[in-house]
Amino acid sequence: MENQASLSVAGSSGAERLRALPKPRAAKAIIRHRAQARVFIERLLAQAGIKLGGSNPWDMRVHDERMFDRVIAEGSLGLGEAYMEGWWDCAELDEFFHRIVAARLDKKIRLSLDLVWLALRSKLQNLQNQARVWRAAEVHYNLPLEIFEATFDTRLTGSCGYWATARDLDAAQDAKLDLVCRKIGLQQGVGGSLRVLDIGCGWGAFMGFAAEKYGVSCVGVTISEEQQKYAMKRYRGLPVESRLQDYRDFNEPVDHAVSMGMFEHVGSKNYRTYFEMVRRCLKPGGLFVLHTIWANLRSSHIDPWLDKYIFPNGVLPTVGQIADATEGLFVIEDAHNFGAYYDDTLMAWNRKFQSNRAKIASAFGEQFCRMWEYYLLCCAGGFRSRGISVGQFVLSPTGVRGVYQAVR
Repeated sequence: MENQASLSVAGSSGAERLRALPKPRAAKAIIRHRAQARVFIERLLAQAGIKLGGSNPWDMRVHDERMFDRVIAEGSLGLGEAYMEGWWDCAELDEFFHRIVAARLDKKIRLSLDLVWLALRSKLQNLQNQARVWRAAEVHYNLPLEIFEATFDTRLTGSCGYWATARDLDAAQDAKLDLVCRKIGLQQGVGGSLRVLDIGCGWGAFMGFAAEKYGVSCVGVTISEEQQKYAMKRYRGLPVESRLQDYRDFNEPVDHAVSMGMFEHVGSKNYRTYFEMVRRCLKPGGLFVLHTIWANLRSSHIDPWLDKYIFPNGVLPTVGQIADATEGLFVIEDAHNFGAYYDDTLMAWNRKFQSNRAKIASAFGEQFCRMWEYYLLCCAGGFRSRGISVGQFVLSPTGVRGVYQAVR
């Protein structure tokens, strides 16, 4: 828009050019307002130990002074979009966000209109109903496969890895998949006719792993056509079925059920429906492992930038909300928090992405790359601050006889 305006002025007469220039009083007001915005943001960042133009790797380097106005007007959405457009940089974006979240700076800047609108919509509407749920696939999960191959492990496991003993991304993701298998009681050589449901099965990583190592058959549901096609092609020949289907429409008996990185798309208005579906399908004696991110404080929405560019209509549950929604349906046998491992996973994803960045930039542009690294590193900072966590719940319909032996 700015370039178009400049061309328009350049092609006009002298009188027209003079009329198009900002009036001195208006220009001074803009400069004064921007200076005030800069001072406010500088003082705000100082509370998190961040300086403008400082020498620390988490300090902010501003390339376009308009960023200050934009952040004041649009909050975190403006901050993220300004980064995408190259208006500012930071050598360690992950640590920048770790400090911001830990200092709770979001509570010290006025609510943007975007945030107010998100909160209002989520209260008045079911943003994750069956008509809207497909939006997440359109924005994120149906992106070209090469983006995920440039970022994730070789199985394309799009959720937190388990780094207890792992030293690389592939090992951490295989350890997580095996952890889930062991938590529902799978044993090598005795899979037989067992059937496992994967809710939000993604690119089929869990289903392929469980079928290969434990010999079970798996059925999964996903809202992404690209994920469904990939899983069916990659694991052809194995007892694996991926369906393009909303979880609410699944109604078949299964021995066990799992879900990894999908519950964040369910929404509080649908938590009870979600668990009722699992309970309805789970055979007596079956176990359900829910792997999800959760927040320390209840909220009806996620960050506006993440909502717009990465996870539309996403919302993080709290442990209390999960407990409320399972009441009378399940016994919570085990809760396992390993939130720090998502920091490790996201940093590993970013390292792999940066090693492939030139190829992705050539295909999708620099702005996309800046968006993608912003997503990975702002989330890493969030988990590092422990403002959010990730982990697994083991649920049984009527309780395990005796004591459930927790698996780690």
